[in-house]
Formats: sequence, structure tokens, C-alpha cells
Amino acid sequence: MGIIKKILVVLILILAIVLIAAYVMPKNYAIEREITINKPVDTVFNYVRSLKNQNEFSVWANMDPKMKVTYSGTDGEVGSKSAWESNVKEVGVGEQEITKITQRKRIDFALRFKKPMEDTAVGFMSTETVAGNQTKVKWGINGVIPYPMNIMLPMMKMDQMIGNDLQKGLENLKDKLEQ
Repeated sequence: MGIIKKILVVLILILAIVLIAAYVMPKNYAIEREITINKPVDTVFNYVRSLKNQNEFSVWANMDPKMKVTYSGTDGEVGSKSAWESNVKEVGVGEQEITKITQRKRIDFALRFKKPMEDTAVGFMSTETVAGNQTKVKWGINGVIPYPMNIMLPMMKMDQMIGNDLQKGLENLKDKLEQ
């Protein structure tokens, strides 16, 4: 019986250490990538503000050719939404809504994931004139991993996992606009 008590005490101590570590660890993540496109800022901004166009260069939208997508609202305006449904785990079910537009500069959106897990995040795409007909495009996603799940944040490698998809999406955008 003494061995069982010792094992139980050790397990409780390990659990307590994990929960304390999770309490002090960061819960927020912010991932950004950027690329320079050889097109004027107006051309780039007007293209990326459209949710339909975003599905043309997004890595996630292109993972499932059978993905069902519906749109509501006036595309490219605040309040417009793109909702998707896919059986591909990396795509899942969710929606994106434009929440704010700063003309020629930035589009902010809310991301609501429903499957395979419920989560919310915010994202943005910004455009900035670099020189002449060159535009720097930034794409970012920010979110929160709730306690105690945030203990897994360092192991999830969010910057690499999401960042690689953002970068590939920006490369797709560059290819599409520079054709």
C-alpha cells in the first residue's frame, strides 16, 4: 500500500508542476509573414480584400478541391463572410469575416473554427508601397491557446506550422498577381 501512495504523490506532484508551468507560460501566439509583389498597392489591396480571391491563393483553401464554400455579404466589405466545410482535417469547418478595412493599407478579419476543434483567432493582411510599383504584403494571424492547453504551445511550433502556410499563400499570391 505504501508504494501506491508514493506513486500517487509523485503523480500529483507532476500534475501540479505541469499546471503551474502552464499558468506562467504565454497563452498568446502571433505569426506574420511578408512578401514583396511587383504590382502597385491599389492593385494588390483591391485583390486581397476579396474573400473569394483569398481562396485562390490560400494554402488551406487549396488543400481540398471538394471543399464547400459559401459567401455572405458584399465581398470585400466589412461584414462579408466566407464559410467553409471540408472533411480534410487540416481544413475543417469554419468561417472568416472581414471586421475592419483601412483603405489601401489593411484588412482585419475574425476567424472562427468549428471543426475539428472550436477556436477563434484574428488575422490581417496589410499592404504598403515599397517603391514605385512594388507592394509589401504582410499576412498575420493571432490567437490564444487557453489554460492549461497552452502548455503545448512550445511543442506545437505554431510559428513554423502556420507560418509556412502563410508564406506559401503569399508566394501563391505573388505568382498570381505577377503573371
